[in-house]
Amino acid sequence: MIDEKLIERLRDIVGEEYVIWGSDDLLLYEYDGSIDRSPPGAVVLPGSAEELAACVKAAHEHDANVVPRGAGTGLSGGAVPLHDSVVLPVTRLNRVLEVDVENRVAIVEPGLVNIELSEAVAQYGLYYAPDPSSQRACTIGGNVAENAGGPHCLALGVTTNHVLGVEVVLADGEKVWLGGTSRDTFGFDLRGAFIGSEGTLGIVTKVAVRLMRKPEAVLTMLAAFRSLDDASQSVSDIIGAGMVPSAIEMMDRVTIDACEPVYHPGYPDDAEAVLIVELDGLRETVDEHGQRVREICRANNSSEIREAEDDEKRAELWATRKGAIGAFGTIAPNYYLVDGVVPRTKLRDVMRQVREIGEELGLTIGNVFHAGDGNLHPCILFDGRDRAQVRRVIECGERILEACINAGGALSGEHGIGIEKQAYMPLVFTEADMAAMAMLRPAFGAGERFNPGKVFPGGAVHGSAYGISEEAFRATGPGGLQAV
Repeated sequence: MIDEKLIERLRDIVGEEYVIWGSDDLLLYEYDGSIDRSPPGAVVLPGSAEELAACVKAAHEHDANVVPRGAGTGLSGGAVPLHDSVVLPVTRLNRVLEVDVENRVAIVEPGLVNIELSEAVAQYGLYYAPDPSSQRACTIGGNVAENAGGPHCLALGVTTNHVLGVEVVLADGEKVWLGGTSRDTFGFDLRGAFIGSEGTLGIVTKVAVRLMRKPEAVLTMLAAFRSLDDASQSVSDIIGAGMVPSAIEMMDRVTIDACEPVYHPGYPDDAEAVLIVELDGLRETVDEHGQRVREICRANNSSEIREAEDDEKRAELWATRKGAIGAFGTIAPNYYLVDGVVPRTKLRDVMRQVREIGEELGLTIGNVFHAGDGNLHPCILFDGRDRAQVRRVIECGERILEACINAGGALSGEHGIGIEKQAYMPLVFTEADMAAMAMLRPAFGAGERFNPGKVFPGGAVHGSAYGISEEAFRATGPGGLQAV
């Protein structure tokens, strides 16, 4: 239990109305977008960087754990509070503090919603490149914690490529800057080490981001295919032709069926997959690459190609892709989204394995993902009220991740490790690797006080909210989930 003296001190810092303790309202903060959940000990909503630092200092002096939280849209359990932690949402710190148009740099607070940054700088012909599919809800601070990506990160990179510096609060309440506001810094890249650390090293209070100029021309294309293999081959052929579009996204038949009654995109009835390919840059280059993409898609038996060259039509093509996850609710009440990465040349093979794994376990899987960089997002659809089904879902996710690793891929493309993937870390890293990574915590003075039980094996049991015990979940290698 959280010490009542700590609660009183936190109330003194932020005001009584911004401390949630001992009420059912705590349940609102026990989960994120993953299937894992755990109740917090308390929730405190600071209104400034100074208040946040004071809260961290108070928690440190009372030996309490703290968990940073953005909008709670994460998909690996990173914001799920373990070990009776104090949750510190940054949603009240949501301002654009400064925009340097000439140098294309903005300083923002961590609770700023991702899309609101691009909206704020649009008047200057600028935008912020990383655009997670949840960008209308997710926060910049959460993006930093998870090193978030998005559909348009194929050519431009993910969050770490667009963050120049961060102001962070360390475990003792001290505020420090890592990096700065320029692209050139000296010494160790502590900024880079912090981005993607999933709230285990400190809490962000300011972020210096680089902004991009809007391109001269943009062409968005949607190509429908009668087979998933043909769509996957088109992805490899587009990249193999020397082009790097700003985005290549794929949706399969299950996803199409989920989206059709919700968004009414009118995709062909015989389409087993659709690709969204977006090109941007100089007009001449976009025209040339657009023609080449058309040729590649037709050579791979595309049944229909749609194009959009104005913002309204482009938004229509993207609306279904960006809202696809929510549409899965037309098929099942719950979903579990896996975030593995494979080399593009292995895309067809791994997609076949995903289908076979789902069929073997009797599960429906919808695929909607960043095909251009091989970042798979199989969505396993299920009913959380069926415990036996949940076991199969977690086994399915494990086997998909193993398939990604065996193909030369990675555990995560943008959603992080959190609770979900920590038991699978030995599939990729040695004990020495993980020991070296774990040394960052004491180096930052964090110990186990920041976001405890995350990232490293043994911190938590994935699926425990559905009654899966540690004995039942022994993921120490292939076939780790055992029925006991």
